[in-house]
Amino acid sequence: MTFLIMKRLKSTAHRGFKIVYLGCLLFVFASGVWCAAAEARLEVLSIESRLLKNNPLHDPTLRKIPVFLPAQATPGARLPVVYYLPGYGNNIQKSFIQNSNAWLKLTQKIADEIEPVIIAMVDGGTRWGGSQYLNSAAQGNYEDYVCNEIVSAVEALHAAPTHGVRRILAGHSSGGFGALRLGSSHQTLFDAVLALSPDSDFPVSHLPLVLVPAVTNVPLTEILKIAEGQSPMPTNGPLKYLFGLSAAYAPRPLPEGAEFSWLFDSAGNFRPEIWQLWLDNDPLTIVQKNPGAFDARQSIYLEGASLDEFRANVGARKIYDVLKTRPGRCAFYEPPGRHSDNIRERFMRGMQWVFHRPLVDVPMPAVSR
Repeated sequence: MTFLIMKRLKSTAHRGFKIVYLGCLLFVFASGVWCAAAEARLEVLSIESRLLKNNPLHDPTLRKIPVFLPAQATPGARLPVVYYLPGYGNNIQKSFIQNSNAWLKLTQKIADEIEPVIIAMVDGGTRWGGSQYLNSAAQGNYEDYVCNEIVSAVEALHAAPTHGVRRILAGHSSGGFGALRLGSSHQTLFDAVLALSPDSDFPVSHLPLVLVPAVTNVPLTEILKIAEGQSPMPTNGPLKYLFGLSAAYAPRPLPEGAEFSWLFDSAGNFRPEIWQLWLDNDPLTIVQKNPGAFDARQSIYLEGASLDEFRANVGARKIYDVLKTRPGRCAFYEPPGRHSDNIRERFMRGMQWVFHRPLVDVPMPAVSR
C-alpha cells in the first residue's frame, strides 16, 4: 500500500493531491502503530479471604484472581466487568495465569468487536476440586466470597459502570451452575448471566454419575475415612466429584460423622431423602418452582453443546423453556461439539447476545475431546 501511494505522489501534477496522499500515508502509519499497541494485559490480584477463614476443608484463604484488561481499560474508564466461574477442577494458576495468552487475545477481540469489558476469573477450588460456588457448612461460604469479596476487590481498582450492563456473571459446567444460582440470588448485582453447559436437570446430568460402580462399590466406612482425612484422596474422577457435589448440596451433618450426607447408606442403598437435597439445589427445580427466580431486567443466556456427554444441553433448554414464558430477555443456543469444546468461542457468542451484536455461530470443534 505504501509503495502505491508514493508512486502516485511522484506522478501527480497537483500539490493539493500530494498533501492528501501524504495525509493518507500518515494515517495508515499511525493506525498501524495503534493497532500494534492495542493489546490486553493481565493483572493478578491476591485476596486474603475473610469469608473463607476457618473453612472446614482447611483450604487456602489466599486466592489469586486473574483480571484480563483490554487496551481500552484506561485510567478512569468504567467498563462492564465479567465475573467468570471456571468449571469443576480448573486450576486458576495453570489455566488462566501461566497459560493466559488465549484469554488475553479473547479479551481484546471482545473489546474490539463487541464491547470493551474486564474479565475476572474466580478461584472457587476446594480440597475436592470445586465448590459449585455455593455457601455450605461442609466447605465454606463461596457464594459470599464471590459476590462480596471478589466483586469488591476487583471494582476497588476497576470501577464498573453505574448504569446499563454493569456486571455479567458467566461460567462453564459447574461454573455455569454457579452463574445461574448466584445470578438468581443476587439479581440486583448481576445484569446478565451466561451459563455455558450448566449443571442442571440433575436426574439427567448428575444421576448417571452417581450410579457408576466407581461410586456405588465404595463402602460407607471408606467414604467416612476419606471425608475425615484418614484415607488418601480418591484417584478416580467420579468418586472425587461426588465428594465435591455432596459437600455443596448436602452439607447437613448427620450421624454418620462426615460434614455432609452421603447418597448411600451402610448397606449400599440409595437414600432418596439425600437425593432430594440435591434436587433442591438444581437450577431447573429452582426456576420451575420460583416465578421470581430471575428479575425481568436481567438477560439470561443459556446453552449446551449438541453432543454434550453429560447432557447439560438438556437442562439448559428446559430452563429456557420456562424462562421464555416469563418477562425478561433470555436465549438458548446449542453449538456443535461436546461439553468442553470451543469454550472461548461459545463465551464470545454469549457476549454478542448480551450486547445486542450480530450473532456468529460457533464452528465445529477442530479436535473433539
